[in-house]
Amino acid sequence: MKNQTENNNTKKEIHISLKILLVVVGLIILNVIASSVFTRFDLTQDKRYTLSEASKNTLTTVTSPVTITVFLKGDLPTEYKRLADETEQLLEEFSAYNDNVEYTFVDPVKENAVDFLNNNEMKPRYVTEEAANKVSQEVVYPWAIAQYENKNVKISLYKNNLANSDHEKIASSVQHLEYAFADAFSKLTIVKRQRVAILRGHDELDDIYIYGFQKALVEYYNLGSFDITAFPDDPEKTLENLERFDLLVVPKPTKKFSDKEKYILDQYTMRGGKSLWMIETAQAEMDSIRQKGKTLAFPRDLGLQDFFFNYGIRINPKLVNDMQCAAIGMEFGEGSNAQYLPVQWRYNPLVQAATNHPITTNTNLVRFEFANQIDLLKKGPKKTVLLKSSPQSKLEGIPKEISLSIIENEPKPETYQGKGDQNLAVLLEGTFESVYANRVKPFDLPNAKNKGESKMLIIADGDVVKNQVSRGKPQELGYDIITKRQYGNKEFLLNSVNYLLDNNGLINIRSKELKLAFLDSQKVTDEKSYWQWINIGFPLAILAIFGVVFTYIRKRKFAK
Repeated sequence: MKNQTENNNTKKEIHISLKILLVVVGLIILNVIASSVFTRFDLTQDKRYTLSEASKNTLTTVTSPVTITVFLKGDLPTEYKRLADETEQLLEEFSAYNDNVEYTFVDPVKENAVDFLNNNEMKPRYVTEEAANKVSQEVVYPWAIAQYENKNVKISLYKNNLANSDHEKIASSVQHLEYAFADAFSKLTIVKRQRVAILRGHDELDDIYIYGFQKALVEYYNLGSFDITAFPDDPEKTLENLERFDLLVVPKPTKKFSDKEKYILDQYTMRGGKSLWMIETAQAEMDSIRQKGKTLAFPRDLGLQDFFFNYGIRINPKLVNDMQCAAIGMEFGEGSNAQYLPVQWRYNPLVQAATNHPITTNTNLVRFEFANQIDLLKKGPKKTVLLKSSPQSKLEGIPKEISLSIIENEPKPETYQGKGDQNLAVLLEGTFESVYANRVKPFDLPNAKNKGESKMLIIADGDVVKNQVSRGKPQELGYDIITKRQYGNKEFLLNSVNYLLDNNGLINIRSKELKLAFLDSQKVTDEKSYWQWINIGFPLAILAIFGVVFTYIRKRKFAK
């Protein structure tokens, strides 16, 4: 009997030892699997921490360490802490997908980086906060720098959309983060650059006036000039040279196009060439108004009516007068007392996106100057209206004298009712039919095409690409010297070029929508005492009630 008991005990010990061994082996196997298989789960409703395929494709090109320094650390205002947290979460996702991505957060004040930031044109944000009847101002640098091999790229983390509230600006900034960093990786790792041509030969804007645009383009593309009039007796060679470029940019031509030139441009489109047109059919210039106080707006014939009509649009020689407008600088006073002050100018529409498109999503207001209007026709490829004037806008026919006296007269809102929403920028994409498909050709061209797949963007304002010049120095595109405001012209045009030439889908990240919940600061201030009592008094009250009930039950129990 004793031996049987001992045998049973021995079997139990062996059974227990075997279980322990199996648990240990199981844990080892689980750790091995966990170290080789890595999975992250994004439980957010808007999937904000799930990287898009375009971001992943860009990350695969990062084959050596890329170091990202983020200048959002320290005693930050509440909303910027949210931006810093979201930035860190996103960078963690990038780092998890590619361990070559390294990042660090720096307090620019403690690290003595303020001078570096200012010298590199990374401007601060001055944030005013009001809490408990106290007003304070904080200086924030919402910037990052990415370093890869021997290259550096500045990354702006803040989207200062003039049409948005402070909360909306932060939400817009968070929505923009993935694109901002993926775009930076793309700049750092790009190997083969596509080629962009700036059209010359028709008195287009001089280089100094499109310097800001060209400066933005050279970070992505190889840029060159293309004179369409260089070989007037050999149009076939002209077309051959043009086909070496992936995109043609036309910045405000002022001379009429010949049939030969239009046929070259038409065949370039039929063969897949993309184009960005910034043109005007009404001539009116601010320089004349500043010098003489008035100007005469009259039609400008570029000979392109049939060209665009065949593609399904018509640019009308009419001016857009918009109550939602940008200011111009006007001189007031005389002699040493003279000063420039901003004055609203209704021929400079400030334009918001007309549709949720990757080009316009999350972009700032775009500043126009003497814009024209575009009609859409049923014929032609697919059309998407990207920019429209505001509902408080109207059209004015030309010839028309435009004088500074318009400033002295307050606009009458009733004259704008029901006349707004004028088309200012239209994207064409799909199958294009040749302008000369059923016409006599200007010259014989072997392998001429009557149809082709392409993309084309037409903006009915040549000055949308024009940067201001101060003391002979070109300013950043979209920056207004008088009001010190940065408009969205550069961003819109750069997005347009990226979309027209995008082969990796990076531009589509811009369509990603995030929903952020923010505290109502006014409500927090008004109800501060109430919620303090709830958070402190309520738990104490619960504890007191529990103590009384527990003591009562205990007394009854021991009283028996």
